[in-house]
Amino acid sequence: MYKSLFFLLGLISINLNAQTFTLKSNDIDGQATMKQVFDGFGCTGSNLSPQLYWENAPKETKSFAVTIHDQDAPTGSGWWHWVIFDISNMVSELKTGAGNLTKNSAPTESIQSMTDFGKPGYGGPCPPEGHGYHKYTVTVYALKTEKLGLDKNANPALVGYYLSGNVIEKSSIVFYYKR
Repeated sequence: MYKSLFFLLGLISINLNAQTFTLKSNDIDGQATMKQVFDGFGCTGSNLSPQLYWENAPKETKSFAVTIHDQDAPTGSGWWHWVIFDISNMVSELKTGAGNLTKNSAPTESIQSMTDFGKPGYGGPCPPEGHGYHKYTVTVYALKTEKLGLDKNANPALVGYYLSGNVIEKSSIVFYYKR
């Protein structure tokens, strides 16, 4: 009886200490700020991609990808704001502004592909005026491949297809914005 009790307590202890793959940010905390908001389409933000970092990636991870998607955009399929992939498994952070292609601050050899703005790189929130709060889901994917085999011209749906076929685990955070 005591052996069973100790075994059960050991399992509970292991589960309480289990670390899960987690995405965090020092820049976003529930609501977008003018730092992240797009500069265009009637919006006047700084268009800086948020700082992101992740912890406890699966040991078998060979690369990462990050996406930002607005499911509330009035398009029928949402709006892709950022798609970056082929991030080395040695990287666990994207610095503020890494989505600006002219700054070259994204991780070496990572690829930022097309967004629904019609170009690669980060494009911040800018929902239609009076449309209410939009939900922006930021997701990091731990992948079982080093490279997706795609380039900067790949559209978000194609990247999503490749991500789905190679994901080990993923983690998301959400923020909101309205104007």
